[in-house]
Amino acid sequence: MFDPEQLPILETERLRLEPLRIGDAEHLFPIMGDPEVMAYWDVPEVDDPDLVATIVQSQVDAMAAGEALYWAIRTLEGGAFLGSCDLSEIDRWHRRAEVGFMLGREAWGQGYALEAMTTVVAFAATGGVRKLTARTHLGNRRSEALLQKLGFVEEGLLRGHILRAGERRDCHVFGLLL
Repeated sequence: MFDPEQLPILETERLRLEPLRIGDAEHLFPIMGDPEVMAYWDVPEVDDPDLVATIVQSQVDAMAAGEALYWAIRTLEGGAFLGSCDLSEIDRWHRRAEVGFMLGREAWGQGYALEAMTTVVAFAATGGVRKLTARTHLGNRRSEALLQKLGFVEEGLLRGHILRAGERRDCHVFGLLL
């Protein structure tokens, strides 16, 4: 499906999605340190830049192993770092993968996530993926609305799926057949 030796760069009208590099950790750190951005993530905001670097290194390693694709989302004009998106949990046998995205708060409400994810979905389809899934924490209406605009359909509820700060959280699962 995807060749780890040929990591793709995707472009849209306003964005350039480049394979995530370890140096992008410095740009992700303030985003992952924002409690509002991280309100619906599996982990709370991160206040340790070394932990963000470790997370990014594991994502870079997953790309090298052909297990996932992680992109830095940058503006075409000026190259401003807006966030990241991914195809992860790539299952070649069943031709499926999971999608995810994270934008800094200053980039919210401008259509960047929809633009980036439309391109990721199209890339997945041309690469042979036939089923995409996404997971949101209960109450994350912004992400749910975005997934629905992309054609995802809610497929179920994972009760108590995430343990965060000693509290179990429910998650919605969305799917898109390509």
